Parts: sequence; structure tokens; C-alpha cells
Amino acid sequence: MSHLIVPFFVSMVLALVATPLVRLLAIKVDLVDVPKDDRRMHNKPMPIAGGLAIALAFFVSYCLFIPKTKESLALALGSGIILLTGLYDDKYNMKARTKFALQLVAAAVLVGGGVKIDFFTNPFYGKDPLIYLQFLSIPITIFWIAGITNTINLIDGLDGLACGISGIAAVALMFVAHRYQQSPIAVLSAILAGSCLGFLPYNFNPAKIFMGDTGALFLGFVLAYITIEGVMKSIALIALFIPVLILGVPIFDTTFAMIRRKLSGHSIAQADKGHLHHRLLQRGLSQKKTVLSLYAVSIVFGIIGNIVSTMHEKNALIMTIIIFGAVGILATIFGLLKELGDHQ
Repeated sequence: MSHLIVPFFVSMVLALVATPLVRLLAIKVDLVDVPKDDRRMHNKPMPIAGGLAIALAFFVSYCLFIPKTKESLALALGSGIILLTGLYDDKYNMKARTKFALQLVAAAVLVGGGVKIDFFTNPFYGKDPLIYLQFLSIPITIFWIAGITNTINLIDGLDGLACGISGIAAVALMFVAHRYQQSPIAVLSAILAGSCLGFLPYNFNPAKIFMGDTGALFLGFVLAYITIEGVMKSIALIALFIPVLILGVPIFDTTFAMIRRKLSGHSIAQADKGHLHHRLLQRGLSQKKTVLSLYAVSIVFGIIGNIVSTMHEKNALIMTIIIFGAVGILATIFGLLKELGDHQ
């Protein structure tokens, strides 16, 4: 693990140094988020696009420590597209369809570079342990990349929330990639974690700068790449579920948000105040306590994901099913309590 320490600290220091400079630049060019609805948690204009500092620290460290392969170069190009998409959206408020189309373009760049989910492991296999996706490989990969990219964006609702959870997930994925002997991906995860940690002191409540879509989309995109290259290309039975566990908070929150909106007759893309962090705030938690609580949940999910990655396949599958079931039950109870509270 010693080879991961230097990239982690280099990216962290770079982000620490770059963030104040990006903040000054954002103020100078009027890259600020002005509160204009009751979903926003801040009450004064705030410098935005702090994700530029995360990306700068990441790319410099990437050039220093990551071997240049077809896949890693595709990541550089694809994440560059995502970064510019988020930056333009932070400045000019891009239409949702256009933003999603550009996410698909960035995902297609990754696929063109050889980043694909080629198979799933078969838990009921006889002679063949793998289910090859064949012509479904490309659409499933693009769906996964776009999905993870947007889950991080959707939880970016409180100071430090998306940045901290992304950093926690990166650390958890670093350990899994190291265990699966995916050394370059482990280093990449360490770089991403360091970039998040270096930005977090400026982004934690009370925030001095927001990372905006510039940062949220970038983090989600890189995490999607790491899950594919570092975990899902393993032939281990449980490899499919490990990223879902490690990214449990954003994935489950987004999934339940889509279900909630569909059942209520609204568009699944329509923003609301039903996300987990909103509900914790409604129960009287402060912003800091809400964020720290979700950090704790993310750490637990990260630890579980790592434990599952070491277990015998059948036991790991059983444990994963139990966890998914427990999350579903808790989410149902949590939602029911909210409905009862609304009618009291």
C-alpha cells in the first residue's frame, strides 16, 4: 500500500493550494450560485465551479503517477468533456437534455477506449461462470457510467456532502482494486480521494466555495470508470455488487427518488426535497450533523463492500441480498414515517 501514499498526498496538497485560487477566479468571472428557490441551503451568493480545483489536482497527479494506456487516455478525454459540460452548466444553466447528451458522448469516449462491462458472473453457473453481454455490453456500460455520474450530482445538496461521500467511496474502491491486483486503478482511486480531501476544508459547512456541476459530474464520471476497471472486470461472483454497496448512499438515494417521483405522478427528473439529506434536515438535524451522519453511513457501506469482496462467493451473495433487503425495508419505514408526519 506504500505506493498509494505519495499520489494521495500530492493530489491533496494540490487541491488545497488550487482551491483558493479557483475561488478568486470564480468571483472575478462571476461564477456564483445565487439562491433563488427554497431547495437551496445557502442564503447568499456563493462562488461555484470549485470542481476545477479537484480536477486540476487530479489531472496533474494523473500525469505524474498513472501509466498511459488506451483506457487511461480515454478517461482523460472523457472526463475533460464532462468537466467542460459541468463548467458551462454552472455558468449558463445548460438544458437538461443537452447536458445528458454530452454525458453520453463522454461515456462513449470511454467505451471507444476499451472501457466496457463485457460480462456478468453467473451465480447459478454449471460449466460456464460468466454471462457474456455481447451486443448489450456497450449500452449497459454507457447506462452505468451516466447513472453513476448523475447519482453524485443528485446528492450534491449540502456543504461537503457529495465531495466527502465521493472521497470515502474512492478510498473504499482503492482497497478493493488493490485486493484485486489492479494497481493503476488503486493509484487512481488514491489520487481521486486526495483531490476530494484537499478540497473539502473549503467546501465543508460553512462552505467558502461550491464544487458545482463542474465537480459533481467529474467525480461521478471518474468513480464510474474506477468501478468498471477496478472491480467489475473481475471474474469474482460478487464483483457486480461491490460498487453498488460502496456507492450505496448516492445509488440508493437516487433509486428511491426515482421510485418516489414515479409513484407520485411526477417526472423522475423533477427536483424535489425528498432526498435523504432533506429528510434528515426536516427531522431537526443541522447541516453538519446531516452530512456527518451520511459520511458515517458511507463509511459503513465502504467497509461492508470490502468485507464482501473477501468472502466466499455464496456467503457474499447472501450477505448482499440481506443488505439490499434491509435497505429497502428501512427506506420504506423512513418514507412511511414521513407520510405519517405530514398528516399529523
